[in-house]
Amino acid sequence: MQARKKDSLLVASVKDSLGAAVITFALACVMVGLRVDVASGRGAELFLEHRWLAVAVAVLVVFAGRLAMNIFFWKREDPPSLNLSGLLPKGGLGGGSSNVLKYGLVVLAVALPFALMFWLGARGSRQYIDLAILVMTYVMLGWGLNIVVGLAGLLDLGYVAFYAVGAYSYALLAHYFGFSFWLCLPLAGILAAFWGVILGFPVLRLRGDYLAIVTLAFGEIIRVVLLNWYQFTGGPDGLSGIPRPSFFGLEFTRAEGGFASFFGLDYSSIHRIIFLYYLIFAMALFTNFVTMRLRRMPIGRAWEALREDEIACRALGINTTNTKLTAFALGAMFAGFAGSFFATRQGFISPESFTFLESAIILAIVVLGGLGSQIGVVIAAIVMIGGFEFFREFEEYRMLVFGMIMVVIMVWKPRGLISSRTPSVALSRNAKGISADLVQEGHG
Repeated sequence: MQARKKDSLLVASVKDSLGAAVITFALACVMVGLRVDVASGRGAELFLEHRWLAVAVAVLVVFAGRLAMNIFFWKREDPPSLNLSGLLPKGGLGGGSSNVLKYGLVVLAVALPFALMFWLGARGSRQYIDLAILVMTYVMLGWGLNIVVGLAGLLDLGYVAFYAVGAYSYALLAHYFGFSFWLCLPLAGILAAFWGVILGFPVLRLRGDYLAIVTLAFGEIIRVVLLNWYQFTGGPDGLSGIPRPSFFGLEFTRAEGGFASFFGLDYSSIHRIIFLYYLIFAMALFTNFVTMRLRRMPIGRAWEALREDEIACRALGINTTNTKLTAFALGAMFAGFAGSFFATRQGFISPESFTFLESAIILAIVVLGGLGSQIGVVIAAIVMIGGFEFFREFEEYRMLVFGMIMVVIMVWKPRGLISSRTPSVALSRNAKGISADLVQEGHG
């Protein structure tokens, strides 16, 4: 009897695995096996490259993995318990462990440029400091979107539009009026917040999928306007020559009166990179500070009430119109700040930098980190942005790995990496975080 069960289990597992392998072969033949490339030295002639070995590897990996999961877990009557969620603390990070991680990340961020320069030198550390700047930018964007999605429960798929508004606001003000970065920074945030209010008014009555569709359309409208208004925005050519920020009037140049000569240092281009790193670090800390303060104020509690149940929120006498508008405006303001920094860091912007994929990445950072979790956003940004930069050589497979990691994390931790929430209002100072299972995800 046991032998028959084992045979039937093996046969069923093999059949299921063969089916998965056939599907993988059908998809991989076109997506992996055939590649169109440009031949150098033959007048840019296109040619078709066959990669059947990669297809065979993909099919074998899927077959073996599916067969192992079927035999040991999925098709067994008594599958062994595999509690992957136990790899993280049951209640998430709360109390002392959360504070240790928070202050540890701050100390690491402060010392990172000097540690890299000590180990790798000015030339070798530049690419890693640039990568840290990119990660910090996405951390700031994630914290800004966390206000809209994580706290207020409003699904926003067009967040990159406010990022673009901030970037183009700084670039255009600097180009046409000669404004400095420090003057354009608050103006970019104000203009992005204004557009957040403009977006908020039409979507006040929408919820869930309908809200997501409208915000997605808004993001595409902004991108298309930037792409076609050639006389004002430069269209697909973009805007170049965007001025760099100065350190209290000191430019990062070789000339007399520059940053290096003022402090008696040998000129190095790494000085400007380190300055940009600490600038975005300070902006991210400001975003986190404002968010945490607002969360403990009546407006923050109104956001969370709106996320839990909009009807109950209305019954409590909360003005849901103002609550939604403030969430959109504040989230957009921080995106505008990040956009102005992006423009001055790159020195060049174009509509291609603000596609829907950027909104999807920022939203994925918020969701994978844990809705409403500030530390979770940091961890997710480091993993998604910093981690994938090390796979740049495998550019063709980055999105495949990206999708696989998202599936694994969502199965392993459906509520995000940090699934606990610190109560906004607690009767005791020693109150621990509450499980995210007790909190609504929010549908706007």
